Amino acid sequence: MNAPVSFPGEVFDGPARARFARAYPEVAHRLAHRLSDHPLLTVEALAALGEALPAASVEYNRGDVPLGVEGKPAGNGLSIGETIRGIATTASWAVLKNVEQDPGYAALVEDLLAELRPRIEAATGKMLKIQGFVFVSSPQAVTPYHFDPEHNVLLQLRGSKTVTTFPAGDPAFAPDEVHESYHRGGARELAWDERFAKGGSSWPLAPGDALYIPVMAPHHVRNGSEVSISLSLTWRSDWSFAEADSRAFNGLLRRAGLKPRAPGRYPARNRGKAFAWRALNRVIGKR
Repeated sequence: MNAPVSFPGEVFDGPARARFARAYPEVAHRLAHRLSDHPLLTVEALAALGEALPAASVEYNRGDVPLGVEGKPAGNGLSIGETIRGIATTASWAVLKNVEQDPGYAALVEDLLAELRPRIEAATGKMLKIQGFVFVSSPQAVTPYHFDPEHNVLLQLRGSKTVTTFPAGDPAFAPDEVHESYHRGGARELAWDERFAKGGSSWPLAPGDALYIPVMAPHHVRNGSEVSISLSLTWRSDWSFAEADSRAFNGLLRRAGLKPRAPGRYPARNRGKAFAWRALNRVIGKR
């Protein structure tokens, strides 16, 4: 277990926080950050963390894959420690999930988000389910096209990558049926079509850059020519949970032969279907 490590000064300066406040929660945007050379974010520290985390909190796969894959990408035949320590040559990408399970990383995540918390909670209410994820990627590795249910600030720490984002909630890039399947336990990977490319926004990231990615905004990632390390700070909100539960309830309606309307994006609250889904789950859970 790692002890908390303090760092001097603000990581997000005044202009970065102001830009975040204007764009959050629905607009992807770039921010500047000052987090660098942190002892918990070296290759060796991350390899040790990967070996210490529960197996369910570690995912690592081949990185020499296309932008779109069917289900999970193939494994690389190595351990997580071998993957990260040899990341320069293993042609892989690895993600360490819920790093806040370790006290040192928990303090790091909390300290960073504390700088953005006033702006977050003014828009979407109390921050829920705060989590941290670290991505370690080989040169030229690809993270396939997918979406995530959290609000997300991705900080680039080492190397470079290009994140390409697509409009959240637009069925042209992720059909409603796919959202509904995901929120009822399906995969987060999405089918890729080259015709999507013209609708994306590319964000080249270097150390000192961060990117805010809205809830369920489809995206894919292509690493640069060097090893990449990124830290993802995520949280949920009452709004994001209501959107997810509404999608799940719509899946039930669709299975019954109906054509439900997609839930509204922020600031729509989507409370009716969310309440129905939660009530149904409580009834089922009592059986």
